[in-house]
Amino acid sequence: MKLMQSLRLALVLSAIGFSAQAVTLKIATLSPEGSSWMQKFRESAKEIKARTDSRVKIKYYPGGVMGDDAAVLKKIRIRQLHGGAMTGGSLARFYKDSQVYSMPLKFDSLAQVEHVRSVIDPIIVEGFEEGGFVTFGLAGGGFAYLMSKEPITNPEQMKQHKVWTPSTDEVSNASFEAFDISPIPLPIGDVLAGLQTDLIDTIATSPVAAINLQWHTQLKYVTEVPIIYIYAVLAVDKKAFKKIKAADQKVVREVMTKVFTQLDAETRNDNQKALAALEKQGIEILKPSASDLAMWQEKAQLAEANLMKSAALSPSMIELLNKTLSSYNAKQSATSP
Repeated sequence: MKLMQSLRLALVLSAIGFSAQAVTLKIATLSPEGSSWMQKFRESAKEIKARTDSRVKIKYYPGGVMGDDAAVLKKIRIRQLHGGAMTGGSLARFYKDSQVYSMPLKFDSLAQVEHVRSVIDPIIVEGFEEGGFVTFGLAGGGFAYLMSKEPITNPEQMKQHKVWTPSTDEVSNASFEAFDISPIPLPIGDVLAGLQTDLIDTIATSPVAAINLQWHTQLKYVTEVPIIYIYAVLAVDKKAFKKIKAADQKVVREVMTKVFTQLDAETRNDNQKALAALEKQGIEILKPSASDLAMWQEKAQLAEANLMKSAALSPSMIELLNKTLSSYNAKQSATSP
């Protein structure tokens, strides 16, 4: 009898141990099924499942079926989801300096961006982890350009338009204040409807996002000024991630970091291709004059001052970005013929 009880106890404990080791991460994303992002996510899920002997599985919810970034974060909080692929700005309340790349008109080229990112990306990843989310590197989304229904070449013209801003975006709000604009905040999922109903008529986004989310169907002009640099991350709730065995955590980090390195490399060219695609579809690319560009830069400097006052970004992070960028520019100038 005692032997049978011992065997039953051993079986129960074994089953408990196995279930404690097996984890399914539920991840939401706006990326549609069939997109390059979802293809890589599906492949990574298979690799992780195989390398962990099914102890870690990932269930993806693509195409925004779980709602926009704000909705996904709410569902993570109530444990309905464990993570999401989302824009970095959506996680600003967990690490406010994650929006440092949203400072307007800081960069002239992707070469500048790449140099600055080599310094600041690791700090952002660490900041997210301290804020409660495990991420696997940043996938750059390229520059966001102003896109509109009517032509806009200088910031003064924006005052006559209904400009969209993402909901609860402190950095954008502080920046818009410098442009004397009262933006219309909307969740990402409502932007297309907002354009269709003329609730908004002007947005700032990357060419790739404009095409993927079908926003380009409602727009006629792109102002070729790199307003901000955008990126995305795959953020997993740290508490959920810690339920995975340590050895399996390493596998997940390795596989997903590889995926985000690949996605980051791909997007370097995607935006230029998408911009060309927009032009082929009849959208006019506007190139501001030198005087117009000077006006944009003047407003951008005011926006930076507003960001310092509002504490939407820490002064130390703004200083680090400026210092890193200035160092790069000085080296480029010294080596130019």
